[in-house]
Amino acid sequence: MNHISLATVLSLGTTFVFAQNASGPPAFAYKGADGPAHWGDLSPEYAVCRTGKQQSPIDIRNPRNAPLPPIRFDYKPVPLTLINNGHTLEVNYAAGSTINVGGEQYKLRRFHFHRPSEERIDGRFFDMVVHLVHTNDRGEIAVVAILMEKGAANTSIQKIWSAIPKTPGQERQVPGVQVSASDFLPPDSSYYTYKGSLTTPPCTEGVTWFLLKTPITASAEQIRAFAAIFSPNARPVQPLGARIVQSQASN
Repeated sequence: MNHISLATVLSLGTTFVFAQNASGPPAFAYKGADGPAHWGDLSPEYAVCRTGKQQSPIDIRNPRNAPLPPIRFDYKPVPLTLINNGHTLEVNYAAGSTINVGGEQYKLRRFHFHRPSEERIDGRFFDMVVHLVHTNDRGEIAVVAILMEKGAANTSIQKIWSAIPKTPGQERQVPGVQVSASDFLPPDSSYYTYKGSLTTPPCTEGVTWFLLKTPITASAEQIRAFAAIFSPNARPVQPLGARIVQSQASN
């Protein structure tokens, strides 16, 4: 697995470059001349978006059953700290929350949302997805992806949505409001896993993905509220190539 520096994670996560400036990386978009089909040509540092062989997201078909360890979640409530970065809503997470998978511990750094889901299962995409981004002590990235489908309103999402900045800007903390990533977890945390990449430039490979099989719900109104601020922000699925997707048995 490729190693990704912690500095890269903290500056880019699996999320988004804000806007082009003299010192920062080039801007990108989800349509047009700067859209996903052209990311690899926007800058030499984005070349792997075009040349990579283990890119994300993917369409999961015919996964291989395997005796995979459970994900042990230890998420703590933290003050709500968020940012509209121009492409999505990102929630930055205070230290102290982790997952443990087969003895490997990863620290939760942030989470963010895509509409529709970037991942597909047997060709089906979902209304949204939340990506929870973690790193271990070696700077390697693990992302837990939780699918969202239209249904009952989600109280945790509403708490966050109520504070969404309508325009891009700086990170801000919402006074008196706490959020816990554990509130996004479905009752069954069985998962698919594969080796992939960041889903935005620079599309760095070496990311371990855990896609939970059971979706959570958000109301039609909540999905519309996100769509009113953010345009569709899902990268198209990428070729699986020689990779194997493993499937853990349901809990």
